[in-house]
Amino acid sequence: MTHFKVLYGFHAITARLRCSPLSIKEILYNPTRRDRRMRDFLQTVQSYSIRLIDVNDERLYSLAGTKKHQGVVARATDFLRVQNLTDLLNTLLRPALLLVLDRVTDPNNLGACLRVADAAGAQAVIAPRDHSASLNSIAAKVASGASETMPYITVTNLARSLRELKDAGVWVIGTAADAQNSLYATELSGSIALIMGSEGEGMRRLTRETCDDLIYIPMMGRVSSLNVSVASGICLFEAVRQRINTKN
Repeated sequence: MTHFKVLYGFHAITARLRCSPLSIKEILYNPTRRDRRMRDFLQTVQSYSIRLIDVNDERLYSLAGTKKHQGVVARATDFLRVQNLTDLLNTLLRPALLLVLDRVTDPNNLGACLRVADAAGAQAVIAPRDHSASLNSIAAKVASGASETMPYITVTNLARSLRELKDAGVWVIGTAADAQNSLYATELSGSIALIMGSEGEGMRRLTRETCDDLIYIPMMGRVSSLNVSVASGICLFEAVRQRINTKN
């Protein structure tokens, strides 16, 4: 029996259409929504010859599990992409830019991190299999399509996987409020994996001990911490800035 994944919202479904249209079995939509965005979306779907089914809001809600489906839900199969750390390391064609999440359990935060990682051109987001958010429909919606393009690799033992990255020449950098080195004084143009811990507890002890370096984000105001997706964006785009400057 084929297992189908549920996608909802314009961004998530359109992203899957662009990267793997054959994986979509059918798209259900609410015909009472007749605005320009829905018309454009349906026209795009029809260009791929994908089955369209008109249903009511109750049916969409039962499939998506939320009222934030925007009137569209898709049923799709998984498609092939990088699934594990070995495949990732074997397919890297440029210096690694990886985001590692340790103890990030909120699917909203996971979705936002996938989105910012995609925007920064990272090759993957890595997290431990246990005590991490799952890539569910909530995370996919928040990711605004990035869940369909950004590999999310879960590993059994994070510390061991970090050592594998180090053996492959990737510099492992953790973020911590009590670190000695500033983000902006750290070399980030080579192959790196940036580790973000949970907003409250940070990285686990073993994760921290495995890092090659620890950095902090300078805070100029009165707040003591940032949301993990915001911190991820700051660090990833500082790495992007350094890489652009290195090329120039």
